[in-house]
Amino acid sequence: MSKETVLDKNAFLVSETDEKGIIRFANEDFCKIAGYSLSELLGKPHNMVRHKDMPKAAFKSLWETVQRGDIWTGYVKNATKDGGYYWVFATVYPFESCDGSKGYLSCRKKAFPDEIIKAEKLYEELKKIE
Repeated sequence: MSKETVLDKNAFLVSETDEKGIIRFANEDFCKIAGYSLSELLGKPHNMVRHKDMPKAAFKSLWETVQRGDIWTGYVKNATKDGGYYWVFATVYPFESCDGSKGYLSCRKKAFPDEIIKAEKLYEELKKIE
């Protein structure tokens, strides 16, 4: 069984991607929890931290929401470099830089046990219909 990393209540994971989901920035908390150095993350697809338990429907919802310019929130189970995982409550913001390039800013904080239980049940159901 893989090891869960439980976020500290003050942890605040931030990453930025371009409009294709390629990582342009990751803060220290994100690097530490995911187990990657900044150099290992930059230029890589953000889905490198996607956990296999996450249903495709959750990310379809995320992408459809942010691509139309709206903010997405939800619970996400991410994978760590060492094969473990961590749960977060994520908020993803679409934005346009002053140079005209588009991207997404993801801010994540600790998901609490009761929230994780609900998300796990929902995601199990979604995976059954994929």
